[in-house]
Amino acid sequence: MTAGGLEQALGHRFRDRELLQTALTHRSYGSPHNERLEFLGDAVLNAAIARRLFECFPTLPEGDLSRLRAHLVRQDSLHQQALALALGGFLHLGEGELRSGGHQRPSILADAVEALFGAVWLDAGFDAASEVVVRLYREALEQLTPGQGSKDAKTRLQEYLQGRRLALPQYALTGTEGEAHAQHFRVACVIDSLQIRSEGSGGTRRAAEQMAAERALERLVSS
Repeated sequence: MTAGGLEQALGHRFRDRELLQTALTHRSYGSPHNERLEFLGDAVLNAAIARRLFECFPTLPEGDLSRLRAHLVRQDSLHQQALALALGGFLHLGEGELRSGGHQRPSILADAVEALFGAVWLDAGFDAASEVVVRLYREALEQLTPGQGSKDAKTRLQEYLQGRRLALPQYALTGTEGEAHAQHFRVACVIDSLQIRSEGSGGTRRAAEQMAAERALERLVSS
């Protein structure tokens, strides 16, 4: 995908091309980098998702709305958006990050998505940035059900299997990458009775397990 293709996927063409480049630049590459844009993007993301949830679920109480929003704006969800955009191929990373696979690291990819939201805000205003957020999250928003945000993926997977009297999944660490202070974990979730194996990755083993469980759930729902 070209830069134009990335803009098309976002649904926004940048007037200020430098904003786009900065959003895609990790601090390991040099300055200006995307951390300040990430700060803005986090605000856009939370506000846009909060408003959309408020509109979609008019009778849902504040606590449930907050849990649904947390479910959507967490790192795993942002990472999935980055993968859908094939964002790793656009990132500017320092040599150390390139060698350690930084273009695939969920935290770096998630931060870059938020930075893109912030860049759109500066380029065209808050409403334009909010529209980009809602466009990217449309499928995830349509699949939401009240109460989903109150339980994590591992809990929901466990309850799904228990409700069908199936054995619980097994989680196995399949690999680690990076230095000790910035390790990246890969975990497999295996459901032998259904012949399902899914994989997840994250900055902690728990985060990787959650992603693997989420992907297992997606396969169960679509099968």
